[in-house]
Amino acid sequence: MLELDFYGTLVAASLVLLLGRSLVARVGFLRTYNIPEPVAGGLLVALVLLALRSFDIAVQFDTSLQTPLMLAFFATIGLSADLRSLKKGGRVVVIFLLVVTGLLLVQNAMGIGLATALGLDPLMGLLAGSITLSGGHGTGAAWSATFSEKFGLASASELALASATFGLVLGGLIGGPVARLLIKRVQVPGSDQPAPQLPKGFEQPHTERLITSFSLVETLALIAVSLMLGTLLNGMLKGTALELPTFVCVLFVGVMLRNGLAAFGAYHVFEREVSVLGNVSLSLFLAIALMSLKLWDLAALALPFFILLAAQTLVMALFAIFVTFRVMGRNYDAAVLAAGHCGFGLGATPTAIANMQAVTQRFGPSQMAFLVVPMVGAFFIDIINAIVIKLYLALPLFVAL
Repeated sequence: MLELDFYGTLVAASLVLLLGRSLVARVGFLRTYNIPEPVAGGLLVALVLLALRSFDIAVQFDTSLQTPLMLAFFATIGLSADLRSLKKGGRVVVIFLLVVTGLLLVQNAMGIGLATALGLDPLMGLLAGSITLSGGHGTGAAWSATFSEKFGLASASELALASATFGLVLGGLIGGPVARLLIKRVQVPGSDQPAPQLPKGFEQPHTERLITSFSLVETLALIAVSLMLGTLLNGMLKGTALELPTFVCVLFVGVMLRNGLAAFGAYHVFEREVSVLGNVSLSLFLAIALMSLKLWDLAALALPFFILLAAQTLVMALFAIFVTFRVMGRNYDAAVLAAGHCGFGLGATPTAIANMQAVTQRFGPSQMAFLVVPMVGAFFIDIINAIVIKLYLALPLFVAL
């Protein structure tokens, strides 16, 4: 057993990002299908670690930095959210929220129906539905405990972990190919104008941005305040009907800080620093999350459960192509939204952002997509998903259990 401490893990994550960048630059397939750099590097390392297990060699990472990085990323999402812009995009947010809700319903119906057809417990189908795919590891862990204690589902936590891991990997792999297929049908930015405007936010992470040390410290302070107050808010709401995941509370505080300070004329957030720190947090978080994946959990899946997850992946891709893209306008923004939807429809919001960055870095910015996906994927989906899950558990099939 090789155990890497905090610093060793940070070094490994940095090397994974450099590896991913080198792979995408050198391998045409990865560029063609818009595979995010952290996904390419992290998944390759996870596969190497899986191979090393056959020689009784194991590597243990210190993942204590993973949660703060994720929270810092969501803080930057909140700090970059101008409510005036959100008001302009309100209609699009509502439409996309309806599309996302439709996928939650489809995922659970598909999971229950296919699990029953394969002779599995219907609860396993629900667990391999929106609970772990759209919900991720956190939602999966919470509901698997309920399934074990209330319904007596054996190995619920292991199935939830494996399903969420499967979704995280596939969510980062199918978003780029889906976007590539859709972009062939639309006009991309800059095809009719020689000099497109420089994006302000997260659309093109490789773009150089002028920053100063003092303004960077100011932005770091805002992120730290968002993390501190968001954590306190989460503690106050815990156990109540308004309980929300910590990252949602952090994002909410970031939104309030940015717009509250601007409303009083006290301070205006520097978006270039926010985007730089947000991209750094996102990249390191994904690198740690993917390189520390326990892919052997997937190898241990029973064939029927693996078939169920593979079918869910196909459904996600088809839903993004035939529903998300069409409902959201059949244009370039809709194609980027479809890539993002694959990310958090199977994995998590950071994966969605990475998918969209891989697309916009190559084809051009999509400010609408980067406005809509973080708000829906980070803020609304957990609330809607909880309601949808409870509605399915109220069906006679589960009441009888």
